[in-house]
Amino acid sequence: MVTVLPYKGRYPDLHESVFLADGARIIGDVTIGAHSSVWFNTVIRGDVCPIRVGEKTSVQDNATLHVTHDTGPLNIGSNVTIGHGAVLHACTVKDYVLIGMGAVLLDDCVIEPYSVVAAGSLVRQGFKVPSGMLVAGIPAKVVRPITDVERETIDESPENYVRYVQNYREGGYDGKGHGEVVEFK
Repeated sequence: MVTVLPYKGRYPDLHESVFLADGARIIGDVTIGAHSSVWFNTVIRGDVCPIRVGEKTSVQDNATLHVTHDTGPLNIGSNVTIGHGAVLHACTVKDYVLIGMGAVLLDDCVIEPYSVVAAGSLVRQGFKVPSGMLVAGIPAKVVRPITDVERETIDESPENYVRYVQNYREGGYDGKGHGEVVEFK
């Protein structure tokens, strides 16, 4: 089941093409753009400040997106891939970024376009990741420029997720938390 809830009278604003997998929870002042996808058991909680997600952005399984009243909103651009179990809190992620699985992005950090945050990294509060760079570690540090292969992955990943959504819908899952239950013998 998908949960889309208001908070203090503010309902999430989801483009009609947004895909919501079972277990997704979207609360409050949240806007999600066309062809974006929110995968299984993800929480996007826009209760104390707004959360904005662009187009063709995938927020993968078990990710948590939240905000704080002290530092402001969470802004995520278009063509962003947010890996499984990532936590993004009151930060800015520009277009064409790959956030690795289990990465944590703290308040007021900024991730510039065509950057990669390695899996398991912790991007500290207020840190700015320059465009075209790979950051890794705890705390995350600039490691090197991204490779041509990494840049291709950043470009291809959003299209892959648009295709995965299409496959789910063709298989009987409507992307609104309703699918056919199949019993195994």
